[in-house]
Amino acid sequence: MPKDHGIGAAPKRREDVRFLTGTGNYTDDINLPRQLYVHFLRSDIAHGEIRHIDTGAAEAMPGVKRVFTGKDFEGVGGLPCGWQVTDRHGQPMQEPAHPVIAQGKVRHVGEILAAVVADSRERARDAAEAIEFDIAELPAVVDMKAALADDAPKVHDELAGNLCYDWGFVEDNREAVDEAIRNAAHVTTLELVNNRLVANPMEPRVAVGDYHRATDESTLYTTSQNPHVIRLLMGAFVLGIPEHKLRVVAPDVGGGFGSKIFHYAEEAFVTFAARQLGRPVKWTSTRSEAFMSDAHGRDHVTKIELALDADHNFTAIRTETHANMGAYLSTFAPSVPTWLHGTLMAGNYKTPLIYVNVKAVFTNTVPVDAYRGAGRPEATYQLERVIDKAARELGVDPVALRRQNFVTEFPYATPVAVEYDTGDYNATMDKLVEIADFAGFEARRKESEAKGRLRGLGVNAYIEACGIAPSNLVGQLGARAGLYDAATVRVNATGSISVMVGAHSHGQGHETSFPQVIAEMLGIDESQVEIVHGDTSKIPFGMGTYGSRSIAVCGSAMVRATEKVIAKARKIAAHLMEASEADIELKDGRFTVAGTDKSVAWGDVTLAAYVPHNYPLEDIEPGLEETAFYDPANFTFPAGAYACEVEVDPETGRVTIERFAAADDFGNIINPMIVDGQVHGGLAQGIGQALMENCAYDENGQLVSASYMDYAMPRADDVPFYSVDHSCQTPCTHNPLGVKGCGEAGAIGSPPSVVNAVIDALHSGGHKVAHIDMPLTPSRVWAAMQG
Repeated sequence: MPKDHGIGAAPKRREDVRFLTGTGNYTDDINLPRQLYVHFLRSDIAHGEIRHIDTGAAEAMPGVKRVFTGKDFEGVGGLPCGWQVTDRHGQPMQEPAHPVIAQGKVRHVGEILAAVVADSRERARDAAEAIEFDIAELPAVVDMKAALADDAPKVHDELAGNLCYDWGFVEDNREAVDEAIRNAAHVTTLELVNNRLVANPMEPRVAVGDYHRATDESTLYTTSQNPHVIRLLMGAFVLGIPEHKLRVVAPDVGGGFGSKIFHYAEEAFVTFAARQLGRPVKWTSTRSEAFMSDAHGRDHVTKIELALDADHNFTAIRTETHANMGAYLSTFAPSVPTWLHGTLMAGNYKTPLIYVNVKAVFTNTVPVDAYRGAGRPEATYQLERVIDKAARELGVDPVALRRQNFVTEFPYATPVAVEYDTGDYNATMDKLVEIADFAGFEARRKESEAKGRLRGLGVNAYIEACGIAPSNLVGQLGARAGLYDAATVRVNATGSISVMVGAHSHGQGHETSFPQVIAEMLGIDESQVEIVHGDTSKIPFGMGTYGSRSIAVCGSAMVRATEKVIAKARKIAAHLMEASEADIELKDGRFTVAGTDKSVAWGDVTLAAYVPHNYPLEDIEPGLEETAFYDPANFTFPAGAYACEVEVDPETGRVTIERFAAADDFGNIINPMIVDGQVHGGLAQGIGQALMENCAYDENGQLVSASYMDYAMPRADDVPFYSVDHSCQTPCTHNPLGVKGCGEAGAIGSPPSVVNAVIDALHSGGHKVAHIDMPLTPSRVWAAMQG
């Protein structure tokens, strides 16, 4: 029987009440007295020298309070990068300055040239149109490989070139991998593209800066996934505001998908401008601005080689990737194609030798950073496509080839420096074969053929590293911040509980699932537990939400803090019942003396904690509140197997997804309904990348997919009903909940499944197509079928 409360139950999300009734509190809902508005004048060219900006006409217009340009920020710090990568020669990456407002040059379409602050949005926008400027356009560089040519235009004049770093991992394996590939019985080679994506959350970015002159305190309200990180970066490195004088609040956030992890220029600007003007300053992004100012995702070009012996065992993998950084280094950009990508190139397989080379390149495009999955989808896509291609070249079953090479013994140390603690990849594949009904596929293929359609089945096995940690390890790898998290459990006198957490909830359901953990531990009802997050003045220092880390890292901190609460409450209960502390047991919300009928309710103990009449204060101080920080010993490693069935119309090349099945191992499950929802959302995003989404620039650096007229987002009729299963559970061995992570899995496993399915469909119709780059639009598929 399914549980009706606590861990493993599936109560409806409590936060949905306010979302569905329109009573959520988003950043754009925040309007402050005497508020001003800013409109940013953005560059419409990709690369140019700023010769002159004349703001006189704009400053004279009605309602305009001030016009800011790069000169106003010459004494202000630039936007910092939070991760330093050292290249394979031991040299640190090239790290150019990233100004809040362009100074001297513009380097991508959408970069801020000037900012107009006025008493209304309309007046600010009208005044921005009156600004006169002269920019000498320079040649732009968009293609990554072209950017590395000796005669390529430099994105940053002060750098040696456009190469940010040339990273090799594991460098000691390089010669052995080369030799293994030379001597292999079979080598499959594949060149592919991980297409550039725009996150497109429902809510665009918003920022409101406020300043209280009497206390010299600044407040930033922003659409952020990690308010404490924004406070640290903006206060310490950009504006020089002491942390105790800077508050960052991230209220309800309408989706992030990674794009709201980072510190952006607009956040720094409104905070700076509010201090300068002594009035609140607000900015709300338009959708067009979002396309050319939000960090983009993916954008890798890769050559991957898979070596096999005569028995089809994997012997070596070698990859060479060009990764686009865009014009500047976004907050965590350098880590995505390196440590979040290279360390996952082993996948689910026991390949003994792996070498990964990544060349990160500056171009005249919007900066690229983490997008749902962040490096893990790129690695999985390369690996799962080349395995499928190898199976076709060898004439073997793609599932059997994967099974033959699966890791089966744990813990397993990969050749790319991570150790998988638990897993059962055959179990998830077995479950996939069942729920996807592989046995009925040939009959369904014949039905499609009868309709003049080509049907294909594509499979994928993935593994993911979640809960980025531990801090001492990532620090050695270049992280400029710790990656622990924290929770404070405050028990009120009547027994209700407020839990202040460092993780931020923006679709993950923390307000529902986190109380389930506390309620399970204490034996109380979930309704007695509230979750407080998103306000740096209320919560302990935490690292926010990304990388599927919330329950594994912040949830573990919450468990540790609750354990401290229980330990103190047991002391109080022992005094109340005049018993030995060692004999006190907590179950179903009551403390009992083992072996007796003596008991005291949870609420009686919590009241005694704040009204300490019944125990000596010299032994136990009043109150019941505890804080814990949790820094995990290792990543968690969720894994799974996915299958996609498609139909292809041979006359048009149009692909429709008919069935999709996902079998995942997420360790212990807190709330299965929320897990289902997270997987569903990830699958839709992965399908979007595979079939339709593509952020494209022309040769002059103009963004040609800058609106929904040109950037195709998946709609409800583009995705099928999913068959999702997470019954295969191998609990994580190094966090107290045994949980892994689920938020990104769908986006990791779905793109190769879709592409593998399309290639299979084309082969069934006699079209010997080896590969088609994403997105598999009808025109691309049709062209591939024509040879």
